[in-house]
Amino acid sequence: MELQITATSPEHPASLLDLPWNIPLEEWPEEHLVALPRGISRHVVRFAQAGGEIVAVKEVGEWAAVREYGLLRDLDRLAVPAVDALAVVTGRTDEHGEPLEPALITRHLVGSQPYRSMFQTTMRPSTIRRLLDALAVLLVRLHLAGFAWGDCSLSNTLFRRDAGAYAAYLVDAETGQLQPRLTSGQREYDVEVARVNIAGELMDLEASGSLHPSVDPVLFGQAIVERYCELWHELTRESVYPLARRHAIDQRVRRLNDLGFDVAEMQIERSPDGDTVTFVPKVVDAGHHQRQLLRLTGLDAEENQARSLLNDLETWMATQDDYAPGDPLGARPEVLAHRWVRDVFRPAVRAVPKELRGATDTAQIYYELLEHRWLLSERARRDVGLDTTVEDYIRTVLGHRPHG
Repeated sequence: MELQITATSPEHPASLLDLPWNIPLEEWPEEHLVALPRGISRHVVRFAQAGGEIVAVKEVGEWAAVREYGLLRDLDRLAVPAVDALAVVTGRTDEHGEPLEPALITRHLVGSQPYRSMFQTTMRPSTIRRLLDALAVLLVRLHLAGFAWGDCSLSNTLFRRDAGAYAAYLVDAETGQLQPRLTSGQREYDVEVARVNIAGELMDLEASGSLHPSVDPVLFGQAIVERYCELWHELTRESVYPLARRHAIDQRVRRLNDLGFDVAEMQIERSPDGDTVTFVPKVVDAGHHQRQLLRLTGLDAEENQARSLLNDLETWMATQDDYAPGDPLGARPEVLAHRWVRDVFRPAVRAVPKELRGATDTAQIYYELLEHRWLLSERARRDVGLDTTVEDYIRTVLGHRPHG
């Protein structure tokens, strides 16, 4: 049987042909390999240079390779965080004509690390919690897409930090199943597997002296269950709102914030019955909101102020007709942010008389307006709008505050 490469793109077979497919993977010459940290795998895995990019090569049976290749492509189509499948190589033989195992090729996820390399220096408990939160986000997103993982673990996940955000990516789909909708039993099985696997992996780290002494592997294994359940409930409960949607959306965002998650993306679909809102959660590091707000708007604010302003910006952007995340024809976030500053932020702040602001900076004024709007909307059980908020804020808050 001749060597055959099934690839996602025409340019990949040409660059992949230069790799030594007639040699068992664990014997590949150093000249083809790239020294990158590897996680634990039941198969032989190596990183190699193919053309202008780094790829991960995994030897696995043909049926399993073709199946995983298809699943990873499906996850890419569904926009679920996972490694990119590039090709499957079959028909491999050694120099004596003896058959060699087929190989699955995926693109190296730049900036990612397996969990064991992250624990080479003792990781703080708070950072471990963020990583587990990122894994909970990944598991929820997989389940919402109808993907039952079957072997959720730290070992089958890659972690990446991007501008202070923590993200988890599926790296092994071998045991997965994609269905139109998962049953509660399938989801509960995945979560239980995750609990057991994570506790066991943390115990291994504990035995090697790589785990912070205050971390209890069993309790942290249970934590993934609790975080998953909280996030699943918040993202799947009824989310169709009437046209005066602002207050209800704010409620959902605040609830996610209270759980320790932020909103990476928000989508609003309009229908005659109301607006359906979809949230994509993320896990962030300290100072992330300050940096993001400054980058998007040029506004310099404290972390809690920045988080509140970014939530307002996200909610406003999702209502704009040209807001289309991932669509090259949609307005860029920086353009929409500039419009928000011009049409929303500045008019609201300018409506507050300078003599009443005292030494309070503009970011704090707008933050206080958002908090006041929230309180008024809670009381009225509807969104009262910024104009009403500004009037009431001036009368009931600033009117009783000493100035100068």
